[in-house]
This record gives sequence, structure tokens and C-alpha cells, in this order.
Amino acid sequence: MKFGKRLKQQIEQSLPGWRDNFLSYKELKKLVRRLISSSSSSSLEYCGGNFKAEFVYLLNNEMEKFNAFFMEQEEDFVIRHKELRQRIERVMNTLGPNGTRPSPLEYREEMAKIRKEIVNFHGEMVLLVNYSNINYTGLAKILKKFDKRTGGVLRLPFIQKVLQQPFYTTDVISKLVKECETTIDTVFPPSATKSTAGLAVPGEGIFRNTVAALLTMHDIRRGSSTYSHFSLPPLNFPDFDVIQSLQLLSPIQIP
Repeated sequence: MKFGKRLKQQIEQSLPGWRDNFLSYKELKKLVRRLISSSSSSSLEYCGGNFKAEFVYLLNNEMEKFNAFFMEQEEDFVIRHKELRQRIERVMNTLGPNGTRPSPLEYREEMAKIRKEIVNFHGEMVLLVNYSNINYTGLAKILKKFDKRTGGVLRLPFIQKVLQQPFYTTDVISKLVKECETTIDTVFPPSATKSTAGLAVPGEGIFRNTVAALLTMHDIRRGSSTYSHFSLPPLNFPDFDVIQSLQLLSPIQIP
């Protein structure tokens, strides 16, 4: 699948409020073609002039957009993760078997609500990691097109700059994703999930989008003979353990 089509698909499968924050890949491609075709100078000469400056200016604007959006989402996720952990602890200490006011029915109902929120929350965080991956890949590809058409060498120094950007650094979100998966495994094991399955299920849209994001990340980051230092490292999700964990919490079937 061509990257432009893949990016369009990912934008359509993202959350509605996120869609204006992806790379303007189609517009950048058109710009490269238009400016080069309108140049009367040779590619190498023009690359050193206004065209290169304008192109870099637009790429920097795109990175600022990515960083602002990513950092806002990351901060929100850190807060939400803390609140969810506090809610679980509060419900267990109050309504659980050893709580101050044990109530099996209320406990199951409250934990089912939290389970639904955790699965959706996990899905949103996976979508954010995918947002980082897809936009990085888009930048690398548009820079490759630029260098190919102009004979320039912009890609390497610009990518080195990208690697230092907040939107590329997903360590915090990846850690939250793993902690979320641990919570799913320990607090909501399969037996407990089955006993409360009728009370609440994850939102179908987020679940499907999460699976699509994982499949996209796996495809983009899998090792291949064309792997280079511009490529993202292969994704370490053996046998899609994350998807399997999510399936235990949802009756939705992956198409």
C-alpha cells in the first residue's frame, strides 16, 4: 500500500479531534512537484536557494504541530492513568471482599465500568504511539522525495533533528501502555471478565481503531531487506499479545 493511501486510512480511523494534526503529506508532495517544475535553475542550484528554505520552513511548522498535539495528549494520559489507578484502589478498598463496605453487586458494576474505561484508554494511547510512528514515517518519505528530485542531502540532517522532538519520544506513553496491560492482566483476569461481560464492553470504534493501529505499526516497523537508519525499529509485539488481551475484554471480532 502506498504511504499516502495508508496515511489517509489512518487519519480516517483516528479519533475525530485528532484528524487535523497529522502530516499534510499530500500538500507537501504537491509543493515539491510544483516548485521544482517551476524552477528555471538546475535542481542542485535551486535546492540551495529559496525552495529549500521554504520547504524546511513548512516541515518545521509540521513538527511544531506534532509536538504541541503530542505533548498535550501525553499530559492528559498521565493524569487519566493516575485517576484510573486511584479509582480501582478506591473501589477495591470500599466495595471489594476486604473493603470497608463489601458489596459484590456494586463491586462488579463499578469494576465493569472501570474495565471499559481502561480498555478504551489503552486504545487511545496505542493510537498516539501510532500517531508518532505514522508522522515520522511521512516526514522521512517526503524528505526522501525531496532529495531524489533535487539531488540534495536534506534528509539525514533533518531526520537527526526529528529524532530529538517530543512527538518522536514515546517512552512515557509506551510505559503507560505496558502498565495498562499489566492492570488488565491482574485486575481483570479472563474469569472475572466473563462474570461481568454483560455489564459493559469497550467502545467498538476505539477497539477497532486500536487493532488497525497495531497492525499498521507492525507493518511499518517490521524488519526487511530495505531497513535503514531512517526506519523505525521493528515493533516488539510477539504474537500480538496486546490484541489478545483486548479480545478477552470484548466480544468484538477483528475483521
